[in-house]
Amino acid sequence: MIEELARLDTELFIYLNNLGTEAWDGFWMFYTTKFNWIPFYAVLAYLMYKRLNTKMFLLTLLVIALMITFTDQMTNLFKKVLVMRLRPCHNEDIDGLFRLVKSYCGGQYGYFSGHASNSMAVAVFTSFMLKSKYRFLPYIMIIWAIAMGYSRIYIGVHYPLDVLSGMLFGAFSGLLFYKLDKYLQTKYQLK
Repeated sequence: MIEELARLDTELFIYLNNLGTEAWDGFWMFYTTKFNWIPFYAVLAYLMYKRLNTKMFLLTLLVIALMITFTDQMTNLFKKVLVMRLRPCHNEDIDGLFRLVKSYCGGQYGYFSGHASNSMAVAVFTSFMLKSKYRFLPYIMIIWAIAMGYSRIYIGVHYPLDVLSGMLFGAFSGLLFYKLDKYLQTKYQLK
């Protein structure tokens, strides 16, 4: 059954990846690059700062840093220790059947996607944090995170299951750390 799931995942990866064209490669490479989103993160931080007092804002930034560290470390644990599934670009069985848009592939293993988990964690956390003031923000954040996951398939470095698993783990992490943030704010009476 696991072999069948992996086969279907590979077929879906090849199909989705080959939908890409050179005309869109630059857009998806820009989209998938974390550093290009620093202004976006700055806007989110500003919106949180406007909603919170300074102490709460600093506490929330600490919780977000812990959340990103947690998702990164769990991603590495799954990739390098628990699952060790080769990235598509390191899988010789499908070499030449898909487009590798990046000039390099990344690490040998890819389950699950760190980009997908981190972006979904940020999306869920900020959605809960800001939804009362910006009611359309959760939709924007979820679409942004899904597109980030798709970008990993498009450029050829993750299978769809890597991305889906990463998004599910990221959503769980975002919710967990949002609840931690709320608990800490209440405990230290920073509201």
